[in-house]
Amino acid sequence: MNVTIFLRTSRGVIPTPEGETLLGYARQVMAQIALMEEEYQGAGVTRRQFSVSTQHYSFSVKAFSQLLQEYPGPEYNFCIRETRTYEILEDVAAMKSEVGVLYLNDFNEQVMMRELRDHGLSFHLLFEASPHVFLSAAHPLAKKTVVSLEDLDPYPRLSYEQGDHNSFYFSEELASTRRCKKDIVVSDRATLFNLLIGLSGYTICSGILNTDLNGDDIVARPLDVQDSMRIGYVVKDGVQPGRYARRYIELLSLYTKGNGDGREDR
Repeated sequence: MNVTIFLRTSRGVIPTPEGETLLGYARQVMAQIALMEEEYQGAGVTRRQFSVSTQHYSFSVKAFSQLLQEYPGPEYNFCIRETRTYEILEDVAAMKSEVGVLYLNDFNEQVMMRELRDHGLSFHLLFEASPHVFLSAAHPLAKKTVVSLEDLDPYPRLSYEQGDHNSFYFSEELASTRRCKKDIVVSDRATLFNLLIGLSGYTICSGILNTDLNGDDIVARPLDVQDSMRIGYVVKDGVQPGRYARRYIELLSLYTKGNGDGREDR
């Protein structure tokens, strides 16, 4: 293929950037071969494999859980990465994940579309959500039917850290450029929810809650801003999603259908 796949260093062998891409294609080829052998040659049970990288959405986890229930098998190696926005692009570009889940809006779309093109990825819309805030059910603002940005000023704002690519364009939260007196940055959803409850904090989000996974301690309230979140999935150009990726995308569509208005996903 005229590509240098590995580099030898004093710490061992590491893949080159071109090698990461080639290995991603190779992983898909090997997975498809294993499925064909199982189907047509009676080669025994294959170790089922599938990976997805996503922003911190409960519906992504719910779809992943349902996928495993439908394809349990005696052996599998499934992976879901709730990770940083830029790493989602890198994971899908290198085919470490077959599917990525993230959002676009008027503020980030131009930059994100350029990044998608540079990574050889395409974006497919699942649904459009009006902005909401997640709050503790005991939060003073939880009684309001609509919350304004000014209402939120006295309370800590929680957001997900974005590592080396800490740009406002890669933020998971809307209104990320708005100055806030109290900012808390976290890396995982469980910590964020615990701090929402313990510190009367808030985060700006799509408004979709899964009560099966998150319980009743967190509520979503509409945010009074002129904006929207276009949430969708990304896949690598020119690569047909495999069996599990196709079903995962179907489940994403199922679990987000009719949402985006703050209703709980039960």
